[in-house]
Amino acid sequence: MIETFNAVLPHGITLHTRACGRGARQVMLLHGFPEAAFVWDGLMQRLAPHARCVAPNLRGYERSSAPTDPAAYRARHLVADVVALIEQTGAPLDLLVAHDWGGALAWNLAAQRPDLLRRLFIINSPHPATFLRELRDNPAQQAASAYMNFLVRDDAAALLAEDDHARLWPFFEKMGAATWLDEPTRQRYRNVWQHGLQGALAWYRASPLRPPTAPDDAINALQLPDEAVTSRVPTTVLWGEADTALLPGLLQGLERWVPELRLVRVAGASHWIVHEQPVRVAEEIEHDLGVVAE
Repeated sequence: MIETFNAVLPHGITLHTRACGRGARQVMLLHGFPEAAFVWDGLMQRLAPHARCVAPNLRGYERSSAPTDPAAYRARHLVADVVALIEQTGAPLDLLVAHDWGGALAWNLAAQRPDLLRRLFIINSPHPATFLRELRDNPAQQAASAYMNFLVRDDAAALLAEDDHARLWPFFEKMGAATWLDEPTRQRYRNVWQHGLQGALAWYRASPLRPPTAPDDAINALQLPDEAVTSRVPTTVLWGEADTALLPGLLQGLERWVPELRLVRVAGASHWIVHEQPVRVAEEIEHDLGVVAE
């Protein structure tokens, strides 16, 4: 059974959190855009006999704290949220699972605080060093990520909410067949989005990692030293190769920043592999947890 609670962090942020399981292992799961913690419910229930699973709604999402200043969504603040939650949950984690924007936090955490996790499991979330390279130098990735420059517009939240979120559904539908997106699932997303989109969009506004539109854009001067972005824990990257927003070039040279890398490519799976192939995702996570199939 999924339980929910408000995790009140020492620095004043509250993360509305979902949890399941009572096992000795500790697992945390971080969602991306435009999702919320509920997307992990099925996986947490499967892992419940083996692990205590915790999935927060990240800053700006659903019932979690949503500061209005975009500066409050800079990486150091978002990472501080996860660090504080892990310390409350019980460190170190046996496994941190992360998708999309959740992965951006997880990559930072694995570089900065490897003492807080034993293993990292990334799902279709680009490493910051390869993302910087591809956004700056690869026209195909620039085109694939062009939507990010729409999401930072002042009117983006209002436009996305119009006509039953008509501009949001294509984020799912144009990145795969989306056969998983039935009416009950759509309604669950509506329930999340009714809490507002400004906080979720502030993640994009606060980050310099988006396609450049002018020579003086922040990304053109951004430097990421290797020591600041190297994952210092064993890491699995599970990648749906049919992701139309995050192209396979993002995997090239990944070993430079992820010395202990297990790369699992899934042909035909999109950015939403968690929905499309939940059993495959669960099996790969169980592999890393050392769970023996019954």
